[in-house]
Amino acid sequence: MKKTLTIAGSDTSGGAGIQADLKTFQEHGTYGMTALTTIVTMDPDNGWNHGVFPLAIDTLQAQLKTAMSTGIDALKTGMLATPEIIETAAASIKENDIQKVVIDPVMVCKGEDEVLNPEAAEATRDSLLPLATVVTPNLFEAWQLSGVGPIRTIDDMKEAAQKIHALGAKNVVVKGGKQLQSEKAVDLFYDGHEFELLEGEKHNTTYNHGAGCTFAAAITANLANGQDVKTAVHNAKDFVNAAIKHGWRLNEYVGPVMHGAYNHK
Repeated sequence: MKKTLTIAGSDTSGGAGIQADLKTFQEHGTYGMTALTTIVTMDPDNGWNHGVFPLAIDTLQAQLKTAMSTGIDALKTGMLATPEIIETAAASIKENDIQKVVIDPVMVCKGEDEVLNPEAAEATRDSLLPLATVVTPNLFEAWQLSGVGPIRTIDDMKEAAQKIHALGAKNVVVKGGKQLQSEKAVDLFYDGHEFELLEGEKHNTTYNHGAGCTFAAAITANLANGQDVKTAVHNAKDFVNAAIKHGWRLNEYVGPVMHGAYNHK
């Protein structure tokens, strides 16, 4: 089995973060491992308010040493809440010469317009983007990484993708998804030469918790399994589209995607 690693936060509710990544890795037939950066909790007595608890750097380093010693075929990053965590992850990726790296630049854990840590966004630009085989920002994250301002159109997405590519990422997928005003769920793929619109069915649902993590984890597993970048992205788009289509209600606050939907539909 190919070995995949997620360097990311724990979503205690199970729909996103390392929980989503491991479920996705399993669905793709890879052996998933984790290096936990942050624990995120939700308070049912306070409107599902999120608590974010970064782990100590030496704890992360010990986890990375464990996982990397096995020989990792591909990895992804998710929530890296502080510059120190980002630098630690980047150093391990370089030290172990990991060639298939998916950066999911998670900047918020609730909502769409508040950066979890502004300094972390800068560290992501400087330290992680140059290591990225693929980076998968949503519209808000693409705005923060590129500095182009709020992204509302396909042309805005293209401008952001070019700027992010110039920062070192080999391939960029700007996720428009349902946020973009269009009849389809539209993402934009850019490899430094050509743009490609990735269109899928737009599902009228709020049960999409963990979609971004799932998409990035699917790309990671596909790369580990030997697919080229464009094929890996296309197949991941189909995988997450099915997961969103079959999303379900966990409680009155959240509904996660169905990670096994693509293989069991």
